[in-house]
Amino acid sequence: MRLPPLPTIREIIRLYGLRAEKQLSQNFILDLNLTDKIVRQAGNLKGASVCEVGPGPGGLTRSILQHGASDVLVVEKDGRFLPSLELLREASEGKVRIIKDDILKYDMETAFPDIPKQDWNGDIPNIHIIGNLPFNVSTPLIINWLEAVSNQNGPFTYGRSNMLLTFQKEVAERLVARPNDPQRSRLSIMAQYLCKVKLSFTIPGKAFVPPPDVDVGVVHFTPRIDPQIKVPFKLVEKLVRHTFHFRQKHCEKGVMTLFPYDRSDLTQEMFETSEVHPTLRPFNLTMDDFARLSYAYLHICNRIPGIFEYNYR
Repeated sequence: MRLPPLPTIREIIRLYGLRAEKQLSQNFILDLNLTDKIVRQAGNLKGASVCEVGPGPGGLTRSILQHGASDVLVVEKDGRFLPSLELLREASEGKVRIIKDDILKYDMETAFPDIPKQDWNGDIPNIHIIGNLPFNVSTPLIINWLEAVSNQNGPFTYGRSNMLLTFQKEVAERLVARPNDPQRSRLSIMAQYLCKVKLSFTIPGKAFVPPPDVDVGVVHFTPRIDPQIKVPFKLVEKLVRHTFHFRQKHCEKGVMTLFPYDRSDLTQEMFETSEVHPTLRPFNLTMDDFARLSYAYLHICNRIPGIFEYNYR
């Protein structure tokens, strides 16, 4: 849709006396050419339903609307931005719905009540999650949503909804890092076993107001029909987290912390069953290596009651 003439984002910020709060990791994008470039990475938004996370003064929201979205739900925790978002709601003839809530707590299953659930194995629904995420919530939020992908709930109740999100460049590079890449981490495994992940492009920090000390990566996620590791999410997450505790050491050292110190036999069993070499470093392991380690760990957890709950700390 073509929006009626509106104040610029810079004028909106001045009009409502807005400023980015450092403790909330807020940074604004004032250049609508840049917000258009970001939104184009989501694909065709004509007639789409979009949930935008942390819209702030609404720059990205404008681009989402002008790319044809028919229903835009904005979830904003900071009440200072509500008047500027209300301006967009009126200008878009009600296409914008405003929720004042913390996205980490908001129940995304209620986001689009008029949209029927789709078969996970079917077509990708015309639903998108888009957000210029504050750095302080980006990692816990993507882990929450990856767990929702695994369980097919939350925003993925409706099917394999796409996500287009911004991250600190270093985090974005970890999300897409392949085996043997020094950036490969827990995030690499958790994202890639559940989604096809693409780093679309990077944005220099100076493009934001105020400019952060780092550049920003725009990352696109498409949930896989079949996850590359077919065991419960929390088991995979615990295995991967422990393995990367000692990323520069042999992977055996991290796996050992899954079990009591007097059960080294279980660590040995993990590597014998999975046929993964214990002297590889965590970032050298392939997705297939982590899959086989996960199946071996699941077998041990099923056999020994309480072993999954063991906390070496």
